[in-house]
Parts: sequence; structure tokens; C-alpha cells
Amino acid sequence: MLGALYLTWSLIDAGMAAPVAVLWGQGAALLPIALAERIYPWHTAWLHSHGDLGTDVAHSVSIGVTTSLAMPLATAGGVALAAWLSPWLGMGLWPHSWPLAVQVGLALLVGELPGYWVHRWQHHWDGLWRFHAVHHSAPRLYWLNAARFHPVDILSTFLPTYLLLTFLGCSVEVLAYFGVVTAVHGLFQHSNLQLRLGPLNWVFSMAELHRWHHSRTLVESNSNFGQTIIVWDWLFGTRFLPADRQPPRDIGIPSLPRFPWSWWAQLLAPFRWRRVQGESAGN
Repeated sequence: MLGALYLTWSLIDAGMAAPVAVLWGQGAALLPIALAERIYPWHTAWLHSHGDLGTDVAHSVSIGVTTSLAMPLATAGGVALAAWLSPWLGMGLWPHSWPLAVQVGLALLVGELPGYWVHRWQHHWDGLWRFHAVHHSAPRLYWLNAARFHPVDILSTFLPTYLLLTFLGCSVEVLAYFGVVTAVHGLFQHSNLQLRLGPLNWVFSMAELHRWHHSRTLVESNSNFGQTIIVWDWLFGTRFLPADRQPPRDIGIPSLPRFPWSWWAQLLAPFRWRRVQGESAGN
């Protein structure tokens, strides 16, 4: 994480455009995390493909394209909204004079709030769950399925977060570091690594917490909604990390044992939801 941030900072300092520097920072984290899984795995069974590798690769490409196209729209929308409301709210909502690291921490805290609630609604409202189910259809957790999301699903959390931050006046540089932290954290969050954060499990929503979120038991999976930080979970009472047992190895959606397996079928699944449910009910 620190290496990715340092690389991003170095490239921006050298004059590279922030969005491009972010891609390099994120990309530099992929190989070390993927290799570390091979050396120090949480579950050895999760090291082997469950027939999901091609699907996860396709999701990674589609989500990369989706977020790249959505970023300019979210930024322009946030700026336009701020300009429209400025006569009533005034300008200068974002504390630009604060140290950069503190601003990035504030962006994580503030930006996570809409994402937390959207994620929570995704688990309780069928209209959103049918898209979010794609993510929970993963048969194992490893670094690559951090991108196993339906485009509608990722936009429902991505857009409110970036709209809010740009509306508040968050700078491009802070948004760049925010993007690096959230992306690299997502890799760690889904990684098949023996990670132990100790007290930092009260700050970050990393693998130790997120594995419970993928449990097949509903009371366990309806917890730990934080994308990057867990602060809003413990404030709203949805943090879950039992000390008396380990997260389950068998994950997925028990009510949808025949959920579509290919990338294209998963993209279509929310739009043929009754049929998807019926196929599983008749299993």
C-alpha cells in the first residue's frame, strides 16, 4: 500500500497526469499481492481455479472501462452541483490547507459514507441485490475477484462517492491518492493471504472482516459493509468479527446454487432475475 502511494506521488511529482499515475500505482501492487498469495495463503484450496478465472479476468476489464468512463462524469457532476449550490452554501467546503495525508484520510471517511449505505441497501433491496449478487457468486476469495462486479453495481457505489468528494471541493491530487488506497485495499480485502491487522481491524475493512461478509450464513454476510474503512460499520452496529471461530471456507449464495457462471451470463442475470431464481429453485 505504501509502495503504491509512494510510486503515485513520485509520478505526479515528476509531472505525470494524476489519473495515469494512479493506474501505475494500482498496477504495481498487483504482482506482489498475487505472488504473496502463493507463498502465504489463507486457504490452499483457494489457490486453484474453480472455473472462475476467465470470468474474473473479464470482469476486471469491464470494470476498468466502466470506472474510467464514469470518472469524468462524476467529477463534472460534482463540480456543477457545487457551483449550483454555492450561492447558498458558499465555497471552500474542503480543507485544502490541511496536510495532504490528513486530507486523504478525510476523503476516505467522508467518501465511504454513501458507499456504506448503498452497499447495505444492496443486501436488503432486491432491486440492487440482483446486481450485487454477481460479486457474491464468487466460489473463493483471491486478489482478482476484487473486480467481480456488475457495472451497474460498481456505478451505484462509485458515482455517489466521487460526486460527494468533488462537490465538497476535493482536489484531483487527493482523489488520486484516494483511488490508489481504495483499489489496493480492495486487492488485499479479497486476497487469499494470511493477513492479521490487530487493532487496525477497527479502521480498515480488510480480509479478516470481509471474509465474513462473503459467508453463506445471512446473519454473517449482512455485516462489514465498508469498502475500505470499517468506521461506519462500528458506528451503525454492523461490524462483525467473532473471536471464537474462523471465517467459512465455503462461500457464495446458498439460495442461488445455479447462478450463471460466465461473464456474459452474469451481466444479463439481473435482467432475467426471475428465471435465474427459478433455475436455482428447481435445482
